[in-house]
Amino acid sequence: MKKVTIAKGDGIGPEIMEAVLKIIKKSNAPIDFEEIEIGEKVYLAGNTSGISDASWDVIRKNKVLLKAPITTPQGGGYKSLNVTMRKALGLFANIRPCVSLHPFVATNFPNLDVVIVRENEEDLYAGIEHQQTDEVVQCLKLISRPGCEKIIRYAFEYAQNYGRKKVTCFSKDNIMKQTDGLFHQVFKEIAMEYPNIEANHMIIDIGTAYLADHPEKFDVIVTSNLYGDIISDVAAQIAGSVGLAGSVNIGSECSMFEAIHGSAPDIAEQNIANPSGLLQAAIAMLYHLGFTTEATRIQNAWLKTLEDGIHTADVYNDALSKQLVGTSEFADAVIANFDKVPNILKAVTPPKNSVIQLPEYKRKEASQKDLLGVDLFVHWSGLDANVLAEKLKALTTESMDLVMISNRGVKVWPNGFSETFCTDHWRCRFQSNQPLEKIVIVTLLGKAIDLGIDVIKTENLYQFNGVKAYSMGQGQ
Repeated sequence: MKKVTIAKGDGIGPEIMEAVLKIIKKSNAPIDFEEIEIGEKVYLAGNTSGISDASWDVIRKNKVLLKAPITTPQGGGYKSLNVTMRKALGLFANIRPCVSLHPFVATNFPNLDVVIVRENEEDLYAGIEHQQTDEVVQCLKLISRPGCEKIIRYAFEYAQNYGRKKVTCFSKDNIMKQTDGLFHQVFKEIAMEYPNIEANHMIIDIGTAYLADHPEKFDVIVTSNLYGDIISDVAAQIAGSVGLAGSVNIGSECSMFEAIHGSAPDIAEQNIANPSGLLQAAIAMLYHLGFTTEATRIQNAWLKTLEDGIHTADVYNDALSKQLVGTSEFADAVIANFDKVPNILKAVTPPKNSVIQLPEYKRKEASQKDLLGVDLFVHWSGLDANVLAEKLKALTTESMDLVMISNRGVKVWPNGFSETFCTDHWRCRFQSNQPLEKIVIVTLLGKAIDLGIDVIKTENLYQFNGVKAYSMGQGQ
């Protein structure tokens, strides 16, 4: 018997959870449920994270969480529990299957069947932000090789085990050559290990446009955190309804399964909510636990129920629906269809291996790392880069020269354009043709202090195995 943690959440959460638990229990899946309380009541009791230490202990003990939607109170000081859980539990992969249920759920794309595999821990969602000057704030985009390898390998393993034929990588490496460039490079490396699966890459903007217009051309899409967040909702919406989609969050130790819709307090306790999104998450949970027979049985019964025209109010329509049912009655209809398969919708077949385990990450041998210079980020309220350059030239040494000043990534010195609008945030590059010792940078900063130059941040410029590993800036 496998013990699973459940959280009934807020709004419609308790009633859709009860419907889903009824279905799982009737399937005879060998699961025992242990309930915790998270969400609005915990927030309002004074816990700004929305979860108690005791609940954390239960989740970490059982390793698997099935979570209904929660409500985060309005106002400042309340942390996003979803983001906290994903990071704290190391849930590196977010999987969103999006499939058309045409003609029973309205969609313009009857052949849509795509899975979004989204990196879940890093990228801009690391949430590292700073105000650096009066006019400029920054958010750090962090992409790591281990993070790339885990999510990309998971996407290929998923495709292989679930009979998918193609994996597409979305990135923006034509602009962000270091961060998105690393993601794309790792994708190319790992794709070579799966010669039976087609691999291709698209720039995120045109890729998203193509997904919204020709979703049937995609099979599995793997991408980084922010892009994945956006395109997951695009794919779910064009499939027919965000409310029917489940979300899977996988880590090396723990996993979390949830609906992607909100808690909808306006329709709570009315027995009209559709439990399908949470049910899809629960089915994915059963596959993850290795209960393939039960998962397949429930999924086919759910499809047969939709095909029979037994619908909740959110998808009911006079042309195709035959019976309007409530939350609990929909669950009963799914149970009544156990061991049946749909005739029009595509029946589900069990995956080759639903339990995906990745090899332990192995750190590569350290590169030869050489320091070539430093970018000084300077808070200066002037407007003429030539004036700033004259001030900065006093910092030059025999080891390093001032070679460039940029503003918001655009080179403004030397040979800048007067038309370029500048803020009070300047990147000032000092560089050498030979490897440097770090003491040179310390000396440089000391001179800047003596001259009253407000250095707000530094970034060392390195080359790894002889390859420069920093952006050059637009206009260079």
